[in-house]
Amino acid sequence: MTGNPRVSGLKHEEIARILTDEVRSGQVAYGVRLPGETTLAERFSVSRNTVRAALTELGRAGLISTRSGKGSFVTYDGRPLNVRLGWARALQEQGLDTIVRVERAEEVEDAALAADLGEPSERFIAIDRLRSIVDGPVISYEQSRVRATPRVADAVSAGKAAGSLTRMLLETDLIASGGEQWVEVRMLDEAEAALLGRATGAAFLWSRCVTRNAVGELVEQVESLLDPAYFSLHFQFSSQD
Repeated sequence: MTGNPRVSGLKHEEIARILTDEVRSGQVAYGVRLPGETTLAERFSVSRNTVRAALTELGRAGLISTRSGKGSFVTYDGRPLNVRLGWARALQEQGLDTIVRVERAEEVEDAALAADLGEPSERFIAIDRLRSIVDGPVISYEQSRVRATPRVADAVSAGKAAGSLTRMLLETDLIASGGEQWVEVRMLDEAEAALLGRATGAAFLWSRCVTRNAVGELVEQVESLLDPAYFSLHFQFSSQD
């Protein structure tokens, strides 16, 4: 980012767009530390608070992670993934083969989740999975909560939770037509770090995705911890896509 002309009077959203373009275009590569808040404030002729707000936007988009006392580092590596393919196929298209280990697959009752999602039933199928690169590290931990139906329960009993959940949901007539997605950078706590084989405090992307069918019924809620070295997320989906 050195050598850029100074601009002034920008709002934090405009600064975020400029920095986003520079990250996504590869001007600042994966793992590189961004200039400090003071340097960026001087570049854009704004306050450090404005810069901080812009960096927060980049963090929410999964482009950077900010480490206390160390600065902000680029976590975007240019690999866009298509959620409609499912993780395995999307990663495979990037030349990465993965394997899945099912940590949990059972019916549960979760009144808090039902209330949060506005669901009439407290029954869900819980599917928790660890995804690894073949002969490599664990790159994600995925906690799915699927609408409990007899066909889903039968599919899980048949061991299909170890395969493509995208395919399993389609085969059980749980077809998503739209949804919502949240993504932010989180630091792994001790338990998460042990599960993923990483250091406590390592920066991972946290994602929550809620999908529904054409009549608004829940298909799936999935919360994921994603290694930013392998995932960059851009989701846009609707019943008209």
